[in-house]
Amino acid sequence: MDKNNKKGSVEVNIGSNFIHDIIDRHLEEGVYDRVHTRFPPEPNGYLHIGHAKSICLNFGTAAKYNGLCNLRFDDTNPAKEEMEYIESIKEDVSWLGFDWEDRLYYAADYFDEMYEYALILIKKGKAYVDDLSAEEIREYRGTLTEPGKNSPYRDRSVEENLDLFERMKAGEFEDGSRVLRAKIDMASPNMNMRDPVIYRIAHIPHHRTGDKWCIYPMYDYAHPISDALENITHSICTLEFEDHRPLYEWVLNELDLFPNPPVQIEFARLELTNTVMSKRKLRVLVEEGKVEGWDDPRMPTLSGLRRRGYTPASIRDFAERVGVAKNNSVVDVALLEHCLREELNMTAPRAMGVLNPLKLVITNYPKDRVEYMEVENNQSDPSAGTRKVPFSRVLYIEQEDFMENAPRKFFRLTPGKEVRLKNAYIIRCDDVIKDPETGKVLELHCSYDPDTKSGSGSANRKVRGTLHWVSAQHAIPATIRLYDYLFLEDEEGEMEYNSESVKVLKGYVEPSLEGTEAGKRFQFFRQGYFFTDIKDSRPDDLVFNQIVPLKSSYKPNK
Repeated sequence: MDKNNKKGSVEVNIGSNFIHDIIDRHLEEGVYDRVHTRFPPEPNGYLHIGHAKSICLNFGTAAKYNGLCNLRFDDTNPAKEEMEYIESIKEDVSWLGFDWEDRLYYAADYFDEMYEYALILIKKGKAYVDDLSAEEIREYRGTLTEPGKNSPYRDRSVEENLDLFERMKAGEFEDGSRVLRAKIDMASPNMNMRDPVIYRIAHIPHHRTGDKWCIYPMYDYAHPISDALENITHSICTLEFEDHRPLYEWVLNELDLFPNPPVQIEFARLELTNTVMSKRKLRVLVEEGKVEGWDDPRMPTLSGLRRRGYTPASIRDFAERVGVAKNNSVVDVALLEHCLREELNMTAPRAMGVLNPLKLVITNYPKDRVEYMEVENNQSDPSAGTRKVPFSRVLYIEQEDFMENAPRKFFRLTPGKEVRLKNAYIIRCDDVIKDPETGKVLELHCSYDPDTKSGSGSANRKVRGTLHWVSAQHAIPATIRLYDYLFLEDEEGEMEYNSESVKVLKGYVEPSLEGTEAGKRFQFFRQGYFFTDIKDSRPDDLVFNQIVPLKSSYKPNK
């Protein structure tokens, strides 16, 4: 384990980036003598692959500087937050390999302090109670090219504001009837500084505070205060919060309670091709039943990737390769798949699985004979050893491995041509049995050359194709799920839902996989990497999710 990692965390390779350059300068200049970061999700949805980059950055940065990283839930909006999301986020962060130790916090735990701080702002003449409706506030705010105008309630006295705010807290007013706004500058070129709302009325119970509060702080007010109370040094955010930084700093400067407040640093969020990471759009898919749920293996959520069969190490590797940039860009999703493929190529045991079975009878092979062929468990890891796979007269091969009228460069099975069965014999296709009514190919009759057994001294005769197979007598039925991207780009570059993003097949796997527990990864020879589904697969009813195909479209930069 990396000596810079805190106890219980995985090793994280943290390369140099502009955020670390800033931190280095802060440490050298004595701005801070330590590094304390945080990962602060709002518990209003499931984490996705974009959040993984932030998790790795925050926890990894703390580890690099032998510092600390908190997990904090910015739970200021009970209308959209659920315990389900909190538990899933904790599971995701832990699954990725990071340990917040005893530093689990909630913004709700600071509601008392936030209320007292709001009173300080009111007494300083820096906050006022506004009776404008939400629509009127929007109208008064102005536009990017026109300044806003002051609310008619902006010049209320300190005493009146204190009275109204305390009555808001006491529950005297209806939702939406009044808000508390910061008094900053309605002509500011930054829309976030045009007297932003910092408290609103919401008669909604909170998962931590129950019915204690009927007013709740807004995120942009609560977030900097939470950071400061937790002694955070570097508040690392994505670029969409860059225009919010002046408000973040204004809140802490006006309160003047924190002698060495946190500094906010923004970085480019992760965008992937063929991937939508909007919580709102993903929620629509769940609510409309277009996916099984937030953990559907097609979803870009961490719970979806976990169920698909992705590994924490591959996601951490991906986050490191993507790096940290100042400008937004789109990363090819093939890089994520490449990181997983590299890991599984070294670690996943091999197996033979036939996804679309076609019956093949070796007519000159003894009917009752069974041989056990020695097959390597992982060509990339000789120490993985070998296993015995039964071979018999009747086999299953892939339907796509046979073509009756094949082009010249088709090197699989076709009438009169030979192929090798992996780790077994060379066979020749002699006859094709079809359904007399539909013409569909039902089975193939082939003959084998007994002198071409793999591993024997006379097995050196070469043929162009090698096919995988499963003995019909020993085959284990399995459900196979093949996945395409959940979203595809149309001609205008817009993301469209792909209604054909999953295909369910009934296939067979070799008998060594009988009784396989959920959560196991394999490479199916010539097919790709597969994972026994952690929800649906059982030892007596195997369900395999395709994690990634065998071949990669990723092209690394030279």
